[in-house]
Amino acid sequence: MQIIKDKQIIDDSWNYIIDDADLEPGDISVSLARWKKDKQQLLEREGKLGVRMGPADSVEDFAADLKDLQLIELDFPAFADGRIFSHAWLLRGRYNYQGEIRATGHYLPDQVFYLSRVGVNAFSPEKTEDLPVTLANLDDFSVKYQTSIN
Repeated sequence: MQIIKDKQIIDDSWNYIIDDADLEPGDISVSLARWKKDKQQLLEREGKLGVRMGPADSVEDFAADLKDLQLIELDFPAFADGRIFSHAWLLRGRYNYQGEIRATGHYLPDQVFYLSRVGVNAFSPEKTEDLPVTLANLDDFSVKYQTSIN
């Protein structure tokens, strides 16, 4: 599968592991709940680690662990929930997280410019055919009136 990262279409090397599935080798992400439950086991395995968080999750719940994570996935269950924007801003602005922040789930292509303004640098559209439109939307505006993360 392909994603957009840093304004380029690339192959995705990450696998999301659902909570009750066995851990796989390679680069994986898990839910915040699984991270909290299996943190030591996850840290002992080979490969990069990521956490997927939803709108109801709290960045503060794992802020001390950010140094161990190379990916934070922000999962949009519905495009009407804006808390994900705040999560991205907190990760970059308050906690100075330097790893990949990826939008997944039900976000609109029209939202990617604004997501990039609060620190999201990777996008995983639901359909591969949406990659060119999503990439183009990152350059929707040439002038920015407000300061932001980027």
